[in-house]
Amino acid sequence: MSGHGKLLAISDLHVRYEDNEEIVQGIRPDSDDDWLLVAGDVGETSTDIHRTLELLADRFSKVIWVPGNHELWTTPDDPLRLNGVRRYEHLVAMCRELGVVTPEDPFPVWESADGPTAIAPLFVLYDYSFLPAGAVDKQSGLAIAERAGIVCSDEFMLHPDPYPSREAWCRARLESTEARLAALPADLPTVLVNHFPLVREPTFILTHPEFAMWCGTVATADWPIRFRASAVVYGHLHIPRLIHHDGVPHHEVSLGYPREWRRYGRAPGRLVEVLPAAAGRNNGRMVRP
Repeated sequence: MSGHGKLLAISDLHVRYEDNEEIVQGIRPDSDDDWLLVAGDVGETSTDIHRTLELLADRFSKVIWVPGNHELWTTPDDPLRLNGVRRYEHLVAMCRELGVVTPEDPFPVWESADGPTAIAPLFVLYDYSFLPAGAVDKQSGLAIAERAGIVCSDEFMLHPDPYPSREAWCRARLESTEARLAALPADLPTVLVNHFPLVREPTFILTHPEFAMWCGTVATADWPIRFRASAVVYGHLHIPRLIHHDGVPHHEVSLGYPREWRRYGRAPGRLVEVLPAAAGRNNGRMVRP
């Protein structure tokens, strides 16, 4: 729509695959007013992440990024030899240089004919609480997953330093993020953007249900209602679809690996429209709770 912007979303670009890189090169806004939510897993190396976000930031009015687990990996071929929190902080600083909004920045406010909506990029990890059937705790859940041949690569490449574990890092992120969301005006709707789903329901269709352990935390299950979400945006599962839970739309917006998106029978790289078009030029404003 001429003179109007859209709030669009995509995730799991995984640009180390040449076919995915070609798709990303073709991603463009419909208008100069469009915003783009990038819900994690752009790539594994700092150079790939920088190059891709720079390209998207040049094309869209505003780009909002949250980290996925792959951005937090420390891989042998990445010249950036930082782990854990230091790696995340480096990526945040890189995004700020590019003008890309991160979970550490004030929440942008999307203005539309329906009123303002705070766009809340979140960095909430997982704590192994999406347990498989028969498990009573993390240890028994991991044992079940190992017997099924399902072990996430995070166990080897996502380092939580200086936290003693990924779940400890998750707890810290939950505390700080919840406080920021709770400080928003009580009448301000939100769009919650996180790499991992905020509720467990999207994981119920996983081919390997044991993988859900690496997909989120039960601690965020009430956030969409508590924090007035008009929509939730997530990725990670590589199962692009829309579901409604407690009346809230949850958009899984991943591109995924080439072997996956070739199954869908539609053009890959389609941007998902999260909110209706907003009137007029929309550079937005920022709120820091």
